[in-house]
This record gives sequence, structure tokens and C-alpha cells, in this order.
Amino acid sequence: MHYYIMKRTGYLVLTLLIASIFTFVVVNAIPGEPAEVLTRHLFLGLEEAAPPEMVAEVADRFDLNKPLLEQYTDWVTGVFRGDLGDSVLFNKPVTRLLALSIPPTIILTTFSMAFALIFGLLLGIYSAIHQNGISDHIIRFITIFSVSMPGFWVAVMLILVFSIWLGLTPVAGYGGIQYIILPAIALGLHTMASVTRIMRTSMLETMDKPFVIFARAKGLPANRVIFSHAFRNAILPVLTVIGMSYGALLAGSVVIETIFAWPGVGALLMKAISARDTVLIESTIMVIVFMFLIVNFVIDILYHVIDPRITYE
Repeated sequence: MHYYIMKRTGYLVLTLLIASIFTFVVVNAIPGEPAEVLTRHLFLGLEEAAPPEMVAEVADRFDLNKPLLEQYTDWVTGVFRGDLGDSVLFNKPVTRLLALSIPPTIILTTFSMAFALIFGLLLGIYSAIHQNGISDHIIRFITIFSVSMPGFWVAVMLILVFSIWLGLTPVAGYGGIQYIILPAIALGLHTMASVTRIMRTSMLETMDKPFVIFARAKGLPANRVIFSHAFRNAILPVLTVIGMSYGALLAGSVVIETIFAWPGVGALLMKAISARDTVLIESTIMVIVFMFLIVNFVIDILYHVIDPRITYE
């Protein structure tokens, strides 16, 4: 197990290195001169043409005229020193901006995942127990509908119904629990549907296994058979969905945080992209990649915790 953890840590570092190269190349391959976009965003209107001398001054001031290889080397060495550079857009250290943005994103994704897991697992188990019944068909319709609807449309509909028509929640903002309800549902609805479908399928397969049939034959209560025997074995495929879905939650947070004015990493990334703040874009993307890799690393370890028969040696 210790050897596996060391090997996975090495893979994690290698993945981060490859992701950093890919991110840097893609960000700098975007059409348009970064110095010109920054000049218009900082000093002029977005539709105005930037004077060449002003563009040259901005490029020289923020080291945008350096060769790309030198820019990448400076950025990576700064990461190892704990210095991600300064944001041109906000004129503040990137580490400080990320320190302010990461907690709201973690809160949002945690609530979204909790919503997806609680309702997804319960609906999946209930649907499997009542296979081919009316409730099963209703739940399957809800999951298909939830998977099909894009997150931004769900967010707008939630705001329209619960904030504008009913006045139950704020339209947007960051604060108490009332502010997180709608963005958590909008972000976690797709994951909830995926968990429900996988849990239903896994439960149906597990309920036909010999150990479950034997537990029923022993006369054990139905709840004990379901939750103590079937559920523990059926949950393993759901863990994979959770690990993969966390990446979708981080990606979806870019849109959801913007719609609900949630001050997280996604909203910060959108502002950085609009201003072509390359250092902030690259660092924010790498933070998202790192969070996704850490969650999947933890999920891999949980496989062994839930089922000790699974080994990695």
C-alpha cells in the first residue's frame, strides 16, 4: 500500500508538470497579443485601439516580451518557491487571490457533492427496490431530464422560480446558507442524476448476488439486507463516478459562479480570461487540476478502506 501511494504521488507530480506545459502552450496560443488585450482592458475601452507605444510599455512592464520558454521557466520556478507571480488585472499576488477564491469554491463543490450524493444514493436505492414500478419510471425520467439540461439553463430557471417568482432565496451573492442553495443545486444536479443511475444499476446487480440471497434466506430484516450487505458492495462503482464528477463540478463552477456572483476560482478564472491575465489564468487552471487529482487520489485509497479485498500491490 505504501509503495502504491508513493507511485501515485509520482504520477500526480508528473501529471501536474504535463498539465502545466499544456496549459501554458494553450493560453499563449490564443489569438491576440496579450499586451494589447491588457492595455485595452486596463487603460482603454475594449473596443478602442491601443497605441503601439502603450502596448510596448505594458509588455515591458509585465515581462510579456520575454521568450515563451523563459516565461514558462520563471513561472514554474516561482511555483516551487511558492510565488505564483502578480496578477496584472488586480495588481495583487496570485497566491493571495487564490487564497481568497479557493475556500468559496470548496464550499460550493462540497455542498453540491453532498446534495448529489444524498439524493442520488437515496433515489438510486429506492428506484432499484421498486424496479419497473411507477416511482422507478418517474425517477428515471427525472435523471434523464437532469442529465440533458445544461447547468447554465438550470441556474437561470432556479433563479426565475425561487428568487424572482417565489422570493425564497437571494438572486446572487456570497454569504449565509440561503446564498448557496441555488448554486449548489444547479451545479450538483447533473452529478446527482449520474449517481442515481449508477447506484440503481449497481444495486440491481448486487441484489441478485448469492450473498444477498443468502442473507434474505436467513430471515434478516430488509433494511439490514439492503444497507449492510447490498449497499456496501454496490457503492464501489459510485466512487468512480464521484471522482470523475468532481472534475465536472470544478469545470461547471466556472459558469455557475459567474451566474450567481460567487467569488470562487471559476469566477476568478473568467475575469482573468477576459483580461488575458496569463499568469492568473495559468495558475488558476493548475489549482483546479490539482484539486481534481487530489480528490481522485483520495477516492483510490477509499476503495481499499471500503473493501479490504482490493489491494494495489
